[in-house]
Amino acid sequence: MAFSKTHGSTFSMALSNTAATEIEFDSDAYLVSRALEGELPAFEKLVSRYQNKILGYSARMLNDHEEAEDVAQEVFIKAHRSLHSFRGDASFSTWIYRIATNLCIDRIRAKKRRPQQAYSLDEPFDKEEDKGGREIADFSGEPGRALEREELRRRVREVMAEMPEKMRTILIMCDMQGMAYEEIAKVLDCPIGTVKSRLFHARADLGRRLRPYVSGVK
Repeated sequence: MAFSKTHGSTFSMALSNTAATEIEFDSDAYLVSRALEGELPAFEKLVSRYQNKILGYSARMLNDHEEAEDVAQEVFIKAHRSLHSFRGDASFSTWIYRIATNLCIDRIRAKKRRPQQAYSLDEPFDKEEDKGGREIADFSGEPGRALEREELRRRVREVMAEMPEKMRTILIMCDMQGMAYEEIAKVLDCPIGTVKSRLFHARADLGRRLRPYVSGVK
């Protein structure tokens, strides 16, 4: 049976509406609305969608995997308990990163007030868990470069752990999490100009701290 132009247009429109509906049903906003109705699977899907990103972000902020796992769990517990306060003024992604940022900064400040606990800075990030960010580029396939590359990663993590929270946060969000200026500005509740200014100074500070290592000076 041949379709007329009218039938063809109607059929195409139906397919388009179906695709739009499927996208809508998979959106963060829809899942939040269902979670607010008490549907736990909807919130579990949000957790599944963001848990690796939040874990990777927390690991870089805290430079401690065990503590990052605790924070990531705390983020979603707090998000679930506070979901009724989510008004949709910002995206769920922005909201969840804001919670993670506040919790990480609280941990960092608390750690400064207590005696430092020793932990290894040599252990690389778990690539199965840390899928929410960028790795340092692979400069070469030569086996001899692997140790140098890992040492550089270790030094970057060590240096970033010493940086002020504001600079560390913005550097991780932009250069490691790949977040846009607009999204970072929403998470941190500041103008885009402030984001760009902090990022410029953070990169400059990181470069200055890494210069002795990069230039071969121990």
